[in-house]
Amino acid sequence: MDTPRFRTLGGLAVREGGAEHAPRGPKLGALLALLVLRPGRTVGMDALVDELWGDHPPRGAVATVRTHVYHLRRALREDLGEGADRFLVTRPPGYAADIVPEEVDATRFTRAAERARLLLAEGRADRAYTEAGAGLELWRGRPLADVRTGRALSGVAQRLEEVRLQLLTVRIEARMLQGRYTELLPELRDLVAAHPLNEPFHAFLIEALHRSGRRGDALGAFHRLSSVLDEELGLEPSERARRLRQVILTDPVPGRAGTVDPAGAVGTAETVGAVGAAGAR
Repeated sequence: MDTPRFRTLGGLAVREGGAEHAPRGPKLGALLALLVLRPGRTVGMDALVDELWGDHPPRGAVATVRTHVYHLRRALREDLGEGADRFLVTRPPGYAADIVPEEVDATRFTRAAERARLLLAEGRADRAYTEAGAGLELWRGRPLADVRTGRALSGVAQRLEEVRLQLLTVRIEARMLQGRYTELLPELRDLVAAHPLNEPFHAFLIEALHRSGRRGDALGAFHRLSSVLDEELGLEPSERARRLRQVILTDPVPGRAGTVDPAGAVGTAETVGAVGAAGAR
């Protein structure tokens, strides 16, 4: 897959040939990010002013936005060469990034997540695993990590973080459907440590341990989930997690253990192919 021209996952950057431009200054970065993340769409002046200054815009904010656009275009030409700024077009009542959505890594990322979820829902675990992996390869870190985000961009960054959790969940579930339980254990432990309140990740770890023949470790993982929920939120594990524990206690054969869809009910090993993509809490 070719490299996206516009990078937003991790730091913000524009690539042109072998050169790269990273915005200098918080306002230019926010301006570029807002336009790039709405490819082909006009972003009105009100939205631009709100993103750059929130509830406290300066006098002459509209004129200042125009000045920032001028400086952004000049910076793009300096770093990437003449004509590199032509994608930034004036389109009343504001501006637009006249680009193809697939040129933006965030667009590819979210579309990969959509395809992976559909493939998994169709029971095509191998394809779902490959598609989810391709999407996750685009991840370079926290979205817009070097941009001072306002209301709109903060919301976009948060949604992209959620998409990453969904992609991870789809990839793990596809691997579970393939029966690769032991291989998943290191990744699942890391995810549980990074997202201690995410029950689907805990459920995957518990099941993978049991189906790897480590029944005691699986029960220990359930008790750790119970403890963290109680200490952090004053809650008990969900009914789905409790049903998984019951399956482990009553089923002596790991190969036939109940399989939990974190977004749905407990199934059996024979019906696991029908499990849909799970959402991350």
